[in-house]
Amino acid sequence: MDYAILTGSVLVLGVVLAIVAQWRGWRPTLLVVLGVGIAFRVLIMYTSAIDSWQPVDYVNSFGKAAQAVVEGKDPVLESNGGWHFLPTIPYVYGLLLAVGIPWEYAGRLVTVVADIVLIPLVGKLAGGPKASLRAFQYACNPLGILVASVHGQVEPVALVFGVAAFVVARGPGDPVREGLSGTFRELLAQARQSVAAYGPVGSLKLAFAPRPGATRRGIYAGLLMGLALCAKSWPIWLIPGMLLLLPGARARLAAIVATGVPPLVFLASLPVLGFTPLDKLPDVIAEIRHIRPIIGEWGWTAWVVEGHWTLDAGLASLGTNMIYIAVLVVLFLWRRADPIDLTTAILLVFMVFTPRLGAQYLLWFMPFLVARPTFFAWPAILGTSLWAGIGYIVLTQWTAEEWAARHAPWAISSVVLLPILAAAMPWTRRRVHRDPAPVQAPEKPAASKGAIRHP
Repeated sequence: MDYAILTGSVLVLGVVLAIVAQWRGWRPTLLVVLGVGIAFRVLIMYTSAIDSWQPVDYVNSFGKAAQAVVEGKDPVLESNGGWHFLPTIPYVYGLLLAVGIPWEYAGRLVTVVADIVLIPLVGKLAGGPKASLRAFQYACNPLGILVASVHGQVEPVALVFGVAAFVVARGPGDPVREGLSGTFRELLAQARQSVAAYGPVGSLKLAFAPRPGATRRGIYAGLLMGLALCAKSWPIWLIPGMLLLLPGARARLAAIVATGVPPLVFLASLPVLGFTPLDKLPDVIAEIRHIRPIIGEWGWTAWVVEGHWTLDAGLASLGTNMIYIAVLVVLFLWRRADPIDLTTAILLVFMVFTPRLGAQYLLWFMPFLVARPTFFAWPAILGTSLWAGIGYIVLTQWTAEEWAARHAPWAISSVVLLPILAAAMPWTRRRVHRDPAPVQAPEKPAASKGAIRHP
């Protein structure tokens, strides 16, 4: 990286501004928040575009998918395994290339715009009197700047639709909501009482009875979450939180159905628009489903294989099963928490147990943790940003051979972050606690004139 000092200085400035804003309790206007966020991201996008170093996947994977669209070919099959997602983002890439924007800018423009739109959405997600503070802190987030402006990774695109789905699902009112509204025993008792009173059919009708505006919110939230899944597959971890924010079974069912619509539409667009022969569509689906078991970049697998990239299906499968078990435990422990806290816990526990991870994955939890910080939120934010920054800024100063020698200790060092991420989970918010309404003493009736007073 040619502009390492400038990039690092901008990131440090962002961190300082975010911490000072927290300390001084700043509440900047939306115009100021967006001005800071845009200035940081556009500056680093420009220096990254003219840099002699470009991320390998940005050029060889994303660039090939974009060029395939320009040439009217399938972006999944023509990228040689580099793009194994739906063609939604390559369509945008191809459009930008078609109007003459160079690839060094075109690919990053998609992610930078998404990350800028994400800034006010983080404020909306936070809600309450500190909404503008949280939006400002995300505008200054160093990892968001690195992923969107330097790497051009598509995490911000998935996040902008995923966070928007949360905001729409929650709707107006109190920003703090409760997940399940009772214990499993209480919910089962309520179900039995409903069946006893109305019968099985009547009970189902009651459960799926329409609520004003809820079904519409469910449809819109589901469509947004479906667009998040069109960017990458990982936003599936956001679906439980979105569903819990919706009131009633009818709205949740509508959201589930709506979530599946955008992925199906974009998958069908490949043969309809002539990018893919119909008989090749199964190959596209197989490529999207295929994930190479690359380990050794992060966490416990980096420690096991001494920080070297390795294809190990056994360890990858073990880590995947660990994730499933850990997420189930989180769903149980945080079942009565605010759905945003539940989602934060899911994403953080994923980072702890995942066998494979790129630095861009660490952006997944950032909007949620920034919007609703925990006691260890800032150690987690600063620690992961520092680790990723070393990878993006420091390691790129070396040749390929020198990089390989320095990559191993960097990857192994990520183990230090695992307990910090675990500590940053919202442990004290596993259940929504509301202050009870103050009990007012009954007023004494005023004695009327002429009333008889007894001794």
